[in-house]
Amino acid sequence: MRIPTIHGIIERRILANYQVDPVILARVLPPPFRPKLMGGVGIAGICLIRLKHIKPNFMSGDFGLASENAAHRIAVEWTEKGRLREGVYIPRRDTSSTLNTLVGGRLFPGLHNHAHFNVAEHDNYYQVALESDDGKTHVLVEGRISAALPPTSVFGSLAEASAFFEAGSLGYSVTTRAGEYDGLELRSREWKVEPLSVERIESSFFENEQLFPQEALRFDCALLMRNIQHEWHGQESLCYPLAV
Repeated sequence: MRIPTIHGIIERRILANYQVDPVILARVLPPPFRPKLMGGVGIAGICLIRLKHIKPNFMSGDFGLASENAAHRIAVEWTEKGRLREGVYIPRRDTSSTLNTLVGGRLFPGLHNHAHFNVAEHDNYYQVALESDDGKTHVLVEGRISAALPPTSVFGSLAEASAFFEAGSLGYSVTTRAGEYDGLELRSREWKVEPLSVERIESSFFENEQLFPQEALRFDCALLMRNIQHEWHGQESLCYPLAV
């Protein structure tokens, strides 16, 4: 699925991340994806992103669409035409935008589910919560800007964490077509992250013990991005027919 290049501003992006047992994570992933490991563990999490001034590249000016969005994502790698690739697999997208819900998976890559977001931001404090209309997704992330990553993080430094997530700019989302995944690449004109010390985190996806037994995952860290100029580039769908 190809779309015109779209640009705008990432007003706020939180990446809240878990360490996950790679054996458990592999069971969640469809082919051809496999977990991308860091320090022997898989990395999965939630992206909470507020976009503004979103419009096609041929349009300029301080106007455009705005929305709150969430994506559950898993860092992955796969082999394509004999070449190792890496990015993120996105099993679920939620959005405050009715338009995104209507065109997602049709004119815009990836199915989007409508959700209601509650956001509180002041000084260095952030709280983002959402409830999806279909009742399948609940998320809450609350925290404050910090000077460093948690000592329990698998990442040895902020620079190491930043590089890991910057490499996951290519995302593949589920579609209504079995074995086919819509591709979308995020190109940030400036990549800058800050540590976010998380005081509370909830996710109906990662708290589903049928998918993730409690002992299989633990919180790792959260990163914050603010006021980033960016572009979205549609990519060819990735097709991997499921075995019958």
